[in-house]
Amino acid sequence: MREMKDSGVEWIGEIPASWQLLTVGSLFRVRNEKVNDTDYPPLSVTKGGIVPQMENVAKSDANDNRKMVLKHDFVINSRSDRKQSCGVSPMDGSVSLINIVLYPAKGAPVIPAYLNYLLKNYGFAEEFYRWGHGIVADLWTTRWQEMKNILLPVPMIEEQQWNLGAISAQTKNVDALIANVQAQIDKLNDYRVSVISSFTNDTSFRHLKLKQVINNVEQGWSPSPAEPKNDGGWQVLTLAAVKFGRFNFENTKPFEGNIERCKPLSINVGDFLLTRSNTKELVGQVCIVNHPVQNTIFSDLIYRLDLNTKYVTPEFMLYYFQSTQIRQQIQRDAHGSSSTMVKITHKDIDNWEIDLPDMDKQIKIAEQLNDITRKIDDLISIKQAKIEKLEQYKRSLIYEYVTGKKEA
Repeated sequence: MREMKDSGVEWIGEIPASWQLLTVGSLFRVRNEKVNDTDYPPLSVTKGGIVPQMENVAKSDANDNRKMVLKHDFVINSRSDRKQSCGVSPMDGSVSLINIVLYPAKGAPVIPAYLNYLLKNYGFAEEFYRWGHGIVADLWTTRWQEMKNILLPVPMIEEQQWNLGAISAQTKNVDALIANVQAQIDKLNDYRVSVISSFTNDTSFRHLKLKQVINNVEQGWSPSPAEPKNDGGWQVLTLAAVKFGRFNFENTKPFEGNIERCKPLSINVGDFLLTRSNTKELVGQVCIVNHPVQNTIFSDLIYRLDLNTKYVTPEFMLYYFQSTQIRQQIQRDAHGSSSTMVKITHKDIDNWEIDLPDMDKQIKIAEQLNDITRKIDDLISIKQAKIEKLEQYKRSLIYEYVTGKKEA
């Protein structure tokens, strides 16, 4: 067993005696060149790494006021609500000014690929956040002036290469297990849809267009960074908050926006929400808000539907929107310039066709489906918990390698 020493840094703990402790500032130089997104295509900084700009992200008008990113640069979002949104860029491009762009200093003893593990591990993410500043915890920002002082455990280049091989091989096995469990979840979701569709597909029901049972369709708002600040702790729902008929109330992000504009868009218990943009498979997801949330609005990628409860029950419509009858129409009408992100419009919604039973039948169907889908959802929750355990194991594995507690 190799000799260890105390690093004196809480998030690192003990490291091999042969390893160095070096500051971020000694290993990297910051890139601050301003460019436009025509010459340097816009990139998104995500938890999965650096990718071409996603269509569902908030965009600013500052197309000529962005930071240059070159291939192999390390980019990290400085905001605490984007924790672990970082990575080594596989391409040239540009990012918004809120990101920090770094490149290895000349002669720095670090392999760029190793950074994806060293600076993306959970321990560093927490330390990066700890150095930040701000009035509201979820909106703290860590600047380069602070980041450059953070200490990192750095082995010799040869050991970095060994660790890279070991991490890659072992996380590949974990990823395969995660993919297997996810495939099981996908099958359960498919089965869930087929069960719902068997209850809602009845040609004896009254046939009409959706606009006949909707009073109003309201689009949300996504505040831009330029909006005036507010001190009310407001947040906006993300697309992940509306998925598979469930309201995932924890999927929000804070923002600094005009509080007067926020109030009419506040989320209330009982609201019927529908996503108007996502991938073709996920666009048109619905939920009923069943949990109180304070100072929360829905984004411009989400619609709020005011259903006419003289003719429909929200619970029945929740299931109908998950059936193949309506999903086929949603996917037929979804369109967009991106190959991945598509949108549906108010006009599309108005023209969708539904088969509607009487109110008593709607209530009965919803009650029956509540019982059946609850059992399916319980199975899905068990498998999601298994994935989370695997993800935790993967995070701990990476942490142990990059801090020297596990030897390749």
